[in-house]
Amino acid sequence: MRMAMRGTVLMLGLLGGCAAVSHSLEPVEPAGPSAVLQRSLSDWAGGGTSVAIVEHYLQRIRADESSGATNAVLALNPNATADAQARDAARPQDAGPLYGLPILIKDNIETLDPMPTTAGSLALAANITHRDSPLVARLRAAGMVILGKTNLSEWANIRDGNSTSGWSAVGGQTHNPHRFGFNPCGSSSGSAAAVAAGLAPAAIGTETDGSIVCPAAVNGIVGFKPTVGLVSRRYIVPISVSQDTAGPMTLTVRDAALLLTVMAGTDSEDPATAAADARRVDYAAGLSADGLRGVRIGVLTLEGTNADVFGAATARLAAAGAVLVPIDPDLTPLRAAGDDEFIVLMAELRSGLAAYLESLPANGVSVRSLDDVIAFNRANAALEMPFFGQSLFEEAAASDVTDADYRAARERSLRATGAEGIDAWLARYNVDLIVAQTNGPAWQTTLGAGDSFEPPSASGAPAVAGYPHLTVPMGAVDGLPLGLSFIGPAWSDAAVLRAGYAFEVAGPALRVVPAP
Repeated sequence: MRMAMRGTVLMLGLLGGCAAVSHSLEPVEPAGPSAVLQRSLSDWAGGGTSVAIVEHYLQRIRADESSGATNAVLALNPNATADAQARDAARPQDAGPLYGLPILIKDNIETLDPMPTTAGSLALAANITHRDSPLVARLRAAGMVILGKTNLSEWANIRDGNSTSGWSAVGGQTHNPHRFGFNPCGSSSGSAAAVAAGLAPAAIGTETDGSIVCPAAVNGIVGFKPTVGLVSRRYIVPISVSQDTAGPMTLTVRDAALLLTVMAGTDSEDPATAAADARRVDYAAGLSADGLRGVRIGVLTLEGTNADVFGAATARLAAAGAVLVPIDPDLTPLRAAGDDEFIVLMAELRSGLAAYLESLPANGVSVRSLDDVIAFNRANAALEMPFFGQSLFEEAAASDVTDADYRAARERSLRATGAEGIDAWLARYNVDLIVAQTNGPAWQTTLGAGDSFEPPSASGAPAVAGYPHLTVPMGAVDGLPLGLSFIGPAWSDAAVLRAGYAFEVAGPALRVVPAP
């Protein structure tokens, strides 16, 4: 979560090592550093053995770790090479497009490998559960190799109102690969920076409010937050049962669609996913270069939007056949909904985190409630709180929200962002989707002084409503990437991805590649 200041649903926010085995192999590497960074999942498919591809990225991660360039990866999976060997040995003739390819996982998502799931906190340093979250199990069933875990904003940026995105006590500060010392946004900081820096062809992030789309945009990659309930949240360290979801972070929209096709599905232990099996489709199969032809697009120009870059992006949409409709919705209800969102998040954080911690196997983790975590942080303040505190944790622990107050706040925030927000705008302007600049460019990291995040921000309304939100690179300002957001109603994931793909392939590549 990359969280906004309380009192605004930031238009339309930001809240969401193990040693690797080294092998001597012929490098599987395209010519030139830029080509390496541009190598997507689709580019790798059929392009070498799984072992060689995995080893390629392990070497890149080790080199990055030695240089401290991005500090994006917390831990390498000690089973990665053995898993890749097993994939090569058992490769079926009808292997899917993801078979044998590596992926990084944000370190608030459990995997059965011998790596802890820490959420960036030393309180969970021993949290090796030996269980796969359902989304990881699905990736594994598709033949993917779990490469390791990525750094994140500690506790997904929900610990303190003055937190610095990309910093955790376990992993330190992640850097934006486009400019050292600049912020990667959060909370899926390491996932975005790693993909942008060519440390993996793809990663999984999580979002409560902006934590996939903001880091994807400022690192110059694709990020997709699905409809809440399309992907299981089980065995993911929670913030909000109402807003949490995981999603793919990739170099291309096609790669995001390939991953979502595998990740999506009903989980009997996550009631929000009850309709997922009925809703999921082959998202990659629906992609087409003509995917914008005749599509009515509502163009939302938020305060702070870069006129030149955004104008060029909307011109590209029109050239691809979209019908552009300027929209000027009243954002006042969204700003008012911010207070209700905050009530919901505080209440759900306290109960959801306790339920997660209580469910952990006996593995040396001593914290079993939010109060326990707060006490741990106080006892280890020099390590856990050298730059900022835990004001949000303390407020959540002390909040006295009745069930009636909580339900009312959730109903108001959902209505303001959904039925009376995005849904109403789509109907009023007779448009299929909305586009906006995702957020501003990266800012200089200032540990201890919070984030210097400035508008625009398109994450709030789709985050609170639980609607799909895709960001696609649309260029840069002063060398720092900007993203274009595609937002649709609930369960319009396929349409959102189809429009984003058509924009992506409508002309020259707009992704800015970090300098090697």
